[in-house]
Amino acid sequence: MRLSFLFNEVFTGLRRNVTMTVAMVLTTAVSLAMLGGGLLSVRMADKTEQFFTSRLEVRFYLDEVVSETDPDCAAEPCKSLLTDMKSTDGVVSVQFLNRAAALEEAKKLFADQPEMVEYISETPLPASMRVKMRDGSEYDRIYASFHDREGVRTVANDRELVDRLLRLFDGLRNAAFGLAIVMALAALLLIANMMQIAAFTRRTEVSIMRLVGATRWYTQLPFLMEAVVAALAGSFMAILGLLIARPLVIDRALGPLFDSNVFPRVTGDDIAVVALTIAPVGVLVAAVTAYATLRYYVRE
Repeated sequence: MRLSFLFNEVFTGLRRNVTMTVAMVLTTAVSLAMLGGGLLSVRMADKTEQFFTSRLEVRFYLDEVVSETDPDCAAEPCKSLLTDMKSTDGVVSVQFLNRAAALEEAKKLFADQPEMVEYISETPLPASMRVKMRDGSEYDRIYASFHDREGVRTVANDRELVDRLLRLFDGLRNAAFGLAIVMALAALLLIANMMQIAAFTRRTEVSIMRLVGATRWYTQLPFLMEAVVAALAGSFMAILGLLIARPLVIDRALGPLFDSNVFPRVTGDDIAVVALTIAPVGVLVAAVTAYATLRYYVRE
């Protein structure tokens, strides 16, 4: 089949069924936009989990002897405790806060509550070591390694919080992934429906071409190309929709949370990764669906 004839057939088919073509492009765009939204949700759930778990800390509060007599953590048992924590696998950093530093931090935290600041100033706060973990799942191991060491009075009980956060983000990621699968199925069914209608409206033309000796591939290729062209146009619209939705919808709805570093921002890289996924998916699904549909309608 000559390329000029193929392109002419594709252009003629798209122009002749312009309403069908527009409907297919819009259907593909909507379906892929929904799929892209699901995939973007999966990506954001992963980023948010990493964002929160990277900020989790294990706080070891030191006993009165260390807090009172070793403000620089230069003597035992504070020195060896600090060294061992820093060398522990899974620990990103360890920050030692002596009693004076803990008081200054507390004053900043309750700066708008003078009564609380006064109470804290009169109540000696313990020195502490704040351990940042590589991953929230490291909590139990780090806790077990140091909670009963000499010089440690107590450990802030964040275990339940850590477990809840991990379960929450696992649930969000699974829900988002499930949404992406549902949207992919919706895209498949919608594109299949449009291709079935297109093939059905041109079944007589295809049958005549087969009667005069045209091969199955000869009659099917223009349909496949039409589906691919429509899918490319729909993919472009879906990606454009995601780009527009970021400043107009996502940033407006979650902007304050982004600005206060509660959640990580949706970046252009996130949309680019999603775009590189949905565009090939759209083209592949359209081509496979068109081929399967034509195999059903063109039986001879």
